[in-house]
Amino acid sequence: MSEAGVERRLTTILAADVVGYSRLMAADEAGTFAQLKTHRKELIEPKAAEHHGRVVKLMGDGTLMEFGSVVDAVNFSVEVQQAMMERNASVPQDLQIKYRVGINLGEIIVDDEDIYGDGVNIAARLEALAEPGGICISGKVYEEVRGKLSIAFEDLGEQEVKNIPEPVRMYRWTDAAAEPMPRTAGAEGARPLPDKPSIAVLPFTNMSGDPEQEYFSDGISEDIITGLSRFRTLFVIARNSSFSFKGQNLDIKEIGRRLGVQYVVEGSVRRAGNRVRITAQLIEAESGNHIWAERYDRDLEDIFAVQDEVARSIVVVLPGRVQHDVADRAARKPTDSMKAYELLLQGKALRDGLNAEDTAEARLLYEKALQIDPRYARVYMYLADTYVVDSWLGLADEDAAEHALEIARKGAALDNKDVYIQDQLGYAFLCAGLWEDADVQFEKTLSQIVNEAESMAWCGYGFLLLGRHERARKVVLEAVRLDPLHPPALDWILGQVYFFMKQYDDVVRVLIGEALLNSLARAFLVAAYAHAGRRDEARSALVSFIKQRHEELNSRGIFVESDAISTLATGFKKMWRREADWEHLADGLRKAGLPA
Repeated sequence: MSEAGVERRLTTILAADVVGYSRLMAADEAGTFAQLKTHRKELIEPKAAEHHGRVVKLMGDGTLMEFGSVVDAVNFSVEVQQAMMERNASVPQDLQIKYRVGINLGEIIVDDEDIYGDGVNIAARLEALAEPGGICISGKVYEEVRGKLSIAFEDLGEQEVKNIPEPVRMYRWTDAAAEPMPRTAGAEGARPLPDKPSIAVLPFTNMSGDPEQEYFSDGISEDIITGLSRFRTLFVIARNSSFSFKGQNLDIKEIGRRLGVQYVVEGSVRRAGNRVRITAQLIEAESGNHIWAERYDRDLEDIFAVQDEVARSIVVVLPGRVQHDVADRAARKPTDSMKAYELLLQGKALRDGLNAEDTAEARLLYEKALQIDPRYARVYMYLADTYVVDSWLGLADEDAAEHALEIARKGAALDNKDVYIQDQLGYAFLCAGLWEDADVQFEKTLSQIVNEAESMAWCGYGFLLLGRHERARKVVLEAVRLDPLHPPALDWILGQVYFFMKQYDDVVRVLIGEALLNSLARAFLVAAYAHAGRRDEARSALVSFIKQRHEELNSRGIFVESDAISTLATGFKKMWRREADWEHLADGLRKAGLPA
């Protein structure tokens, strides 16, 4: 007992819940409840007793448990998951009950029979990151069981965990009871190699000594990825998966294994005055052999020629894999102005946040870029996007849709092959209420996409806004597959897709964390909690939504005196083609307690 009278102890905490619980209850409430009761009585409680664990509390579909031994907790989890796989064998896929489990070793606070503290919170966050039928454990748990159990775990690296100040090392159980990522034989946890030559471009290191130049070195890497992505003979890992290794001290073989690629490009950028030195090297991931390396010393005005030259050189040396059509490059020099390029990169870094304040700042940067180079097609795309984001957030002026369409058309006229520009044209049609034109444009853009996961996901979101829910689901999930370590914006999209598929628990799982980019995401989180019957969580999330919504509106000089759907959320309405889709969201907000 501490001096303050609070009991603390080090223990093993296990958190578990049922995947898709709300969907199962909606489909068959009595049957689902009976199944859960049976599994608890016949499987979970006996196994817990066998492994010296105790159930701390049950929370609907959730279970919190405590074990005196880390080994017991892991053995319990694996045996339960394996038993559930057998029990589900004769149950239709859509009615199967699948648990996901998180285990952590940490200090807790004991209050009567209940437990609290960061140790518990981390276990709950690990559980939320586990796959259906899967188990995720913290680094502390892994260190305790390593060498003691013949159970395989894949190292997923350090993960940012909500409300926990330091990243948490995370490991995933790799047995077949889960729905794991595919593995290459002989390489535990590795991704399979595609049929095409596969390549990942790591973020080039900023050697300029100026942290403010980070966006410049990142932009070089992104443009090389874009250049390589135009070759249909290559499988190119998306930018955000490659960039997830930024700052990590991992060897090339490990990076290649995690991303499932044969080749890795790494390099550095050193900028001094009007000169830039770029070094790049192509490495065979499995052996670590350097296949090609080059150094480029150029004037900054030649930067795009350098990028094209790097991309072309990499493709040429891929040993015997690239077909003859590789020589027909699609790379284009976007601008002659280095300053316009820098402004675009700075604006894009802000735009990716999808929030009101950064969008307004990004717009000013894009306008400056166009003053310098009025024929820079990509800038028109991003500038039009700022008006689209304002429309989504209900912050747009009356003429925003007209501006977006005019600007997007200028960009498309300057470059009719860039899929990102074509994607944006679809959103300009949406803002203008030209639904059929938007649908045609998204289908056209999607047919031209090769490796661009981000553009693919935005096409999927366009289909969602048009009311084509199943089409949206397939496209967005394919984009996530192409970019397995995708950015928060893709989760922002995916959470909304799950909402309209009525997979409310998945909405919560995906949106909680970095994907809460703006008040629209929080509105969907509130509605998901409410539709799932999680009333306390819905009310708590509603408070956060109202606070952020006021901040967004106030940032544009819009002040509202009352908190209601009509004052806070109606601005979202015009983005949805189907009235029923808007009502689905609004109904969730009403259930959470926001008056009409």
